[in-house]
Amino acid sequence: MTSERPKSKSPQSLSGLLPFLKPYRLQMALAGLFLFLAAAATLAFPLALRSLIDGGLVSGSVSAAGVASVDAGAQLLALREHFGVLFAVSIALGLFSAARFYLVSWLGERVTADLRNAVYAHVIAQSPQFFETTQTGEVVSRLTADTTLVQTVVGSSFSLGLRNTVMGLGALAILIYTNPLVMVQVLGVLVLIVLPSVWFGRRVRKLSRASQDRVADSSAIAAEILNAIPVVQSYTAEPREAARFDASTQAAFDVAVTRTKARAVLVAFIIIATSAALLFGLYQGTQAVIRGDITAGHLGQTVVYVIILASAFAVLGEVYGDLLRAAGATERLMELLGTHSPVQSPATPARLQTAGLHSTGSSIAFKTVSFNYPSRPDTPALRDLNLQVRAGETVALVGPSGAGKSTVFQLLLRYYDPQAGAIEIDGVPINQLALHDLRSRIGIVPQDTVIFSSSALENIRYGRPQASDTEVMAAAQAAFAHDFILALPGGYSSFLGERGVRLSGGQRQRIGIARALLKNPPLLLLDEATSALDAESERMVQAALESAMHTQHGQRTTLVIAHRLATVQKADRIVVLDHGRVVEQGTHDALLARAGLYAQLAALQFMD
Repeated sequence: MTSERPKSKSPQSLSGLLPFLKPYRLQMALAGLFLFLAAAATLAFPLALRSLIDGGLVSGSVSAAGVASVDAGAQLLALREHFGVLFAVSIALGLFSAARFYLVSWLGERVTADLRNAVYAHVIAQSPQFFETTQTGEVVSRLTADTTLVQTVVGSSFSLGLRNTVMGLGALAILIYTNPLVMVQVLGVLVLIVLPSVWFGRRVRKLSRASQDRVADSSAIAAEILNAIPVVQSYTAEPREAARFDASTQAAFDVAVTRTKARAVLVAFIIIATSAALLFGLYQGTQAVIRGDITAGHLGQTVVYVIILASAFAVLGEVYGDLLRAAGATERLMELLGTHSPVQSPATPARLQTAGLHSTGSSIAFKTVSFNYPSRPDTPALRDLNLQVRAGETVALVGPSGAGKSTVFQLLLRYYDPQAGAIEIDGVPINQLALHDLRSRIGIVPQDTVIFSSSALENIRYGRPQASDTEVMAAAQAAFAHDFILALPGGYSSFLGERGVRLSGGQRQRIGIARALLKNPPLLLLDEATSALDAESERMVQAALESAMHTQHGQRTTLVIAHRLATVQKADRIVVLDHGRVVEQGTHDALLARAGLYAQLAALQFMD
């Protein structure tokens, strides 16, 4: 993408996830409760262990004279009681940990699903301008790899980090309370450890972001090439494309290795430094037992708390690395969510006349429209275009390549907004209409019909999802698609393959026409619908198109783009565009008689 990268330097980038977490405050509160209870159970274990050592073993082992001083039965009962307490603590720890694990895992899955849905819904609502600068493979990478990293943090790492923070702070507080002088010294050393760890972690975050960007580059290359396999193979470019993908994955690998090295150094530094500091405290504790300042149980309690504290710091080092990677992933996802389409529905949209929506056509007016594509700001696509189309009229747009014919369709569908002028449908400026209302009145049959990976029935029903099977079949019959669909192995239930690979070009076009007929809009756009077909397929598709131009009660407004002038001779009016302007208009015979640009184009085609 060409947008500027965020400059954040810490896991604060994860704050973008807060809107996705807020709806689940109850689950978060319960997870936090069980997390603290599990941490408390863990911290209670050393206290029970001290009680076992001092009260159940040492105090009742031998008398000052070296002989047994306590009844063996009483000592056994005391030991059982202490072990019972230890077992109860273990049960509490297991139950609380299981509840915490379930809740945070549920949160991770739920938030990730919501995030994916939000990003996907936001992306598909963007205008084509967005896709001029963004590769679809990169978007797919963000929807998959980046959201998986977020899931790891929300569903595991964050909870693990919080749990170890609570246990580490709890163990540290108890150690300071029971061994104040020694632990104050250790705490000072730990502060000196944390500061360089935070500084070094920033480099890990930057490398994490770079690594994810390189992975996205590989995904973009793969998506592009997999959609162009026939072209790649026809130019015997498989080795070249494989080498290009290999170079991309190698770049991603190199950055990942650098990131892993940096993270490994960070983790090693944290573990070694904290272990050294805590072993120093433990050494001081053993000296205190020798001097008789503390009991053996006290030392055992201290040992366990030191282990808890050291483990907590070690885990926090790992979690911090995960947070840094997730911060980079969240930045990339927030970039997508922060992208705003320049084409939006108005806050208070105007309403079109709905009576007769499916029986009559719509009028169209282009009033002094000028437009430049954002990617080509210095090259006008339309210049002061004025065009009036009456309701129910069939108008053909012809002209050389680059004349602005397809741009008319794109502006009419409001994929872009013109820089000057106005476009009206039924007398209402289209920028005052809700996008849904505008586009629901328009049906389009493109030059290359998109076929989805589903059945013939569902591909046609895409035009009107609530349509019945009978209505779908009626549309297919009107588009001359019914017979070839029935001839498929599964009839209307036949899977058509990705991008319709199981159909011929003419069959795909007739599926597209049936889809538009099922939508039954008052305005129909035909964009080079027969240009790539053989003569037989063109004849069938042309018959289907003529059917599509009519409703049960009249004729819908139809705009036709065609390079083959023979296909538009029967149009009510032919409009000739050149360099974004209307240079001629009239009937076929009138334009031939004028001997202008249309006559030149016709002479070239009909002479051939």
